[in-house]
Amino acid sequence: MLDPYRVREDFPILKRTVNGYPLVYFDNAATSQKPISVIEAMREFYEKSNANIHRAVHTLSQEATELYEEAHKEVASFINAESYEEVVFVKNATEAINLVAYSWGLKLNPEDEVVVTLMEHHSNLVPWESLSRIKKFKVKYAGVNYDGTLNYESLEQLVTGKTRFVCVTHASNVTGVINDIEKISKLAHEHGALLLVDGAQSVPHMPVDVKKLDVDFLAFSGHKMLGPTGIGVLYAKRELLEGGEPFLFGGDMIKEVTYTHNEGRLRISWNELPWKFEAGTPNVCGAVGLMEAVRYLKRLGMENVHEHERNLTIYALDKLREVSTLKTYGPGREIDRCGIIPFNMDGLDSHDLALLLDQFGIMVRSGFHCAQPLHQHLGLKSSVRASFYVYNTREEVDRFVEVLREVSEGLKRQR
Repeated sequence: MLDPYRVREDFPILKRTVNGYPLVYFDNAATSQKPISVIEAMREFYEKSNANIHRAVHTLSQEATELYEEAHKEVASFINAESYEEVVFVKNATEAINLVAYSWGLKLNPEDEVVVTLMEHHSNLVPWESLSRIKKFKVKYAGVNYDGTLNYESLEQLVTGKTRFVCVTHASNVTGVINDIEKISKLAHEHGALLLVDGAQSVPHMPVDVKKLDVDFLAFSGHKMLGPTGIGVLYAKRELLEGGEPFLFGGDMIKEVTYTHNEGRLRISWNELPWKFEAGTPNVCGAVGLMEAVRYLKRLGMENVHEHERNLTIYALDKLREVSTLKTYGPGREIDRCGIIPFNMDGLDSHDLALLLDQFGIMVRSGFHCAQPLHQHLGLKSSVRASFYVYNTREEVDRFVEVLREVSEGLKRQR
């Protein structure tokens, strides 16, 4: 079993105080904290092996290249990809989704359709809506039930023979709801559609097996899974990457460029996978940090990570019921979900409540969480979001609820 008290010893930032109180970091759905092993791995790279990759024959370049390619292999193993060639490093999940939209979505025609859901992060909504205005294809939006779960009947009605992409989050960044990707994959493939899954909130928190789920594309970010910012991943099936066109062009994604005098133009051939989709100098140090983050999570065991979060979420939901002015959203405690709880307090704006919690050293997110259509659908102007990870404890939840109770009592006295 995962021991959060032991895990906490690996995270230097958790030792600090904020406004005179011990730091309680409940904003993990936005970004996670970093263990010392990740910090040290990145420092060591810059101190000992810093160089550009795939370009030079000198020792430092060869060392950097080996580390960068090893990082691809480590990530491929983590999600059970067929090989490292199916793992493309990008800036973040947002860039990964945009890569799919503009490398494959640009091939869509006006008679084609893309199906997304109303629970998506803006990163899985805006690219498709924007691209549809260029290519004139239709975007359809599957509904969400009022407990935050996906309306599968709505999704099934929208997916037809015209559907080319089904784009869905694996786990909601607002409610933590986990979607049945195997079921959705079967639905999409029965109609000849490709499945793009936003795994930003699932890959860091639960076992994800791309073969078992049978996804065509999977996007996720390093900074949400103990790694650094500026590094993310697009997984795609090999045959799709082989047939796809690059989104960005420049150095390293080229195998050969020649100038033909008689035609007066360039002849270009693309590099091998996955470098074909990784134009320019990549974030080598970020890849090294992500590799160590993956190894750290492997040591913990992803089943243990998910079980810890699930238990902590159930505990928090039960404790939050003690605050009468508080309303939580999403499914009940009996539904498996990631460690995310959205809530509001009567008579207080979400940003004001977040600022009050900050005065006691408690970090939460407030606003739309980059999912405004879902908030609109649920009838919410905004919400506060508490999100947990491997280093959070029941004692932190107790402190969190204690402060919320004090704020609630203070509001009652003012009235």
